[in-house]
Amino acid sequence: MTTTLGAVFRPQLAPERLRSVVRTADAAGLDELWLWEDCFREGGISTGAAALAWSERLRVGIGLLPVPLRNVAVTAMEAASLHRMFPGRPILGVGHGVQDWMGQVGARVESPLTLLREHLLALRALLAGETVTSKGRYVALDDVTLDWPPPGPVDVLAGGMGPRTVRLTGEAADGTILTADTSADGVRQACGLIREGRVAAGRDPDGHRVVVYLLTATGDGARERLEAELVAEGHAADTGIGVAGDARAVADAVRRLAEAGAGTVVLQPTGDEPDPEGFVRFAAEEVRPLLA
Repeated sequence: MTTTLGAVFRPQLAPERLRSVVRTADAAGLDELWLWEDCFREGGISTGAAALAWSERLRVGIGLLPVPLRNVAVTAMEAASLHRMFPGRPILGVGHGVQDWMGQVGARVESPLTLLREHLLALRALLAGETVTSKGRYVALDDVTLDWPPPGPVDVLAGGMGPRTVRLTGEAADGTILTADTSADGVRQACGLIREGRVAAGRDPDGHRVVVYLLTATGDGARERLEAELVAEGHAADTGIGVAGDARAVADAVRRLAEAGAGTVVLQPTGDEPDPEGFVRFAAEEVRPLLA
């Protein structure tokens, strides 16, 4: 089974740095470049559109758009526009968002799970060209149809951490995005929950994409940078999350996640990665060949 390999452009980098990283990733043959809509750094749709325009073959993932910030009709219009302008290359992910950040902007809801379910169901229907009327707890649409839906089926992914959310992604999304806190055992557990959700919804239990981020450091000071980030995120330095080392060490870590059920592994550099262009080149030219 072939593993798709990606890398993250972290929003700790200024937006004007994106063009150089995108062009490097595209030229190096990286499968996918992933972007984050993290409060209060960079917008996912704006950076995604720019990355797609600056590249020729690179697939661009947005993982993820926080649904409390977005009316589902706006998300659908923007997603459909990207899919029509750049067929086959955008990858859209949505999710709860960080609840503290949602509270800061007055968008925190009482039931994030209900909101995500309603958003996913409406979004997938709109992108499929359907006319949608919804009178849910949070999503209210009245006879809404996109004038310019995608020309064919497109996948909508959703981020998940807790078991109820991960199960929901199987039920209501086309793929699941797992954070870099997820170990190989965590991927296996998530795949079981996803399967439960898909079976409960009467969907093909095997027709689901699983994306997992892998915190990765390479080059000088790699181990120190990895451990510092883990500690900053509240983990023990020796927790076993992430990988530091050369291409072979990284490829081995990718394989462990793939064997656990991940179809796509996205290398996530540390927030202080000193050479973002070099990092995507490393992923494409050194790690990718070891996964063939």
